[in-house]
Amino acid sequence: MKYLSNKKGFLGIDNKINNKEKVVVVPFGLEKTVSYGGGTNKGPKEIIKASHQVELFDEDLNKEPHKNIGIKTLKPFPIKKNMLDALKQIENINKFLLNNKKFPLVLGGEHSLTPGSIRPFIKKFKQILLLHFDAHADLRNSYNGNKFSHASAIRRCLDYPNVSVVSFGIRNISLNEIPFLKKNKKRINIFWAKDKSKWNLNKFKKIIKNRKIYITFDVDGLDSSLMPATGTPEPGGLFWDETVNIIKIASQCADIVGADINELSPIKGFDSYNFLAAKLAYKIISYSFEYKKTK
Repeated sequence: MKYLSNKKGFLGIDNKINNKEKVVVVPFGLEKTVSYGGGTNKGPKEIIKASHQVELFDEDLNKEPHKNIGIKTLKPFPIKKNMLDALKQIENINKFLLNNKKFPLVLGGEHSLTPGSIRPFIKKFKQILLLHFDAHADLRNSYNGNKFSHASAIRRCLDYPNVSVVSFGIRNISLNEIPFLKKNKKRINIFWAKDKSKWNLNKFKKIIKNRKIYITFDVDGLDSSLMPATGTPEPGGLFWDETVNIIKIASQCADIVGADINELSPIKGFDSYNFLAAKLAYKIISYSFEYKKTK
């Protein structure tokens, strides 16, 4: 695999810092089934570019986490044109990284990449829990006749019996998803956006305790006032502090083993949204490794 130089990669870290990497950032601008606004293929490039402005010192952890982690970024590569081939492509990349004891952080791209991205984790671990941030449940069996649509991303992950999911920020679900949700109550826990003021995060802690977690973060899970740069922005969503708190709790209670951030559709001239996604990626990495040694 070919890597970008540290200065051109995620965070733009000075080449003098050359730790053996534990994290590999994978740019994967998949865009094949978007159903409203487009532009997710440009997401990875803009996140990496914006990450060069992210402050390396974390005010919560009181250090520069990257120095103890080591982060490399894969050089961008052509994505296969056929959807199934593209999913196999990201599966093979993550399989290689997992086999080499790396933490893959995939930058999308549309949410349909997740079933491919998570497949090596499904095969490696007896049980894997998806920590899912999204405005939409993504439990449709198909959308517009496509079983691998972005609207079916979580349903395709749940095709595997050793996968369960905890979702935060959901505020859109279709009528035909409800029977599947009811049938799979033991595998699907949703913290609805409408209930934010009543969320029981102690329940969340119990669900995830000592589990292997893969984070899949659709940026439309964030409130549309905070993140309009996505194909299907929705009001009533998550804000920064509550989002970071959930990720921190997950890091303290469980073992985060990989992640993807998806559905950023950059808006020309509005770099703050790209920056938000970049800082989110750094927070996920930083918290995921900060608490590994304490568990």
